[in-house]
Amino acid sequence: MDLVVATRNKDKLREIKELLKGLRVKVFSLDSFNDVPEVVEDGKTLEGNAIKKAVQVSEFLKKFVVSDDSGLEVEYLKGDPGVYSARFSGKNATYKTNNEKLMKLLKKIPLSKRKACFRCVIAVADKGKVIGIAEGKCCGNIDFESKGDNGFGYDPVFIPDGFKKTFAQMGASQKNKISHRSIALKGAKKIISDHLSLYL
Repeated sequence: MDLVVATRNKDKLREIKELLKGLRVKVFSLDSFNDVPEVVEDGKTLEGNAIKKAVQVSEFLKKFVVSDDSGLEVEYLKGDPGVYSARFSGKNATYKTNNEKLMKLLKKIPLSKRKACFRCVIAVADKGKVIGIAEGKCCGNIDFESKGDNGFGYDPVFIPDGFKKTFAQMGASQKNKISHRSIALKGAKKIISDHLSLYL
């Protein structure tokens, strides 16, 4: 069965494909289709954005769709960047400019006040109807500088609890054991698997 991941982000797609291994699905991204309209992510919550993307894309393609929205919530910044994580530094935001803005806002802030959590919400929809939602969370601290070349997004500045390395200093297999997305995808995998059984 075909499964569409509602993203054009190649980094996110690679991570999701790895975590969905073992399911009897052929995974595609939005780049595999020419005419899918862009979904405006204007939700006030990660859940709202994930549901909107999953429903609209699955309704348009008449296919089985997984959509995620993830965000970094920094305690000192009262939960920001949160739902605005991807565009934190403005309209033309990049991973680099987002991290630079975060470092600037936390300049001279001690480690005890640099607590943060990565959150991921995944919505699963089929032909325009939501069939399940899963959520994952990974907490830790924001480092004082960018470290590591792996991963993407805020990975170079986020140190998960119990570790001394940033996500970007870890290998993909280590990160995928503890990340917010891997936790959410475990839940989503069960939703997908249960739904697939209806077609067998």
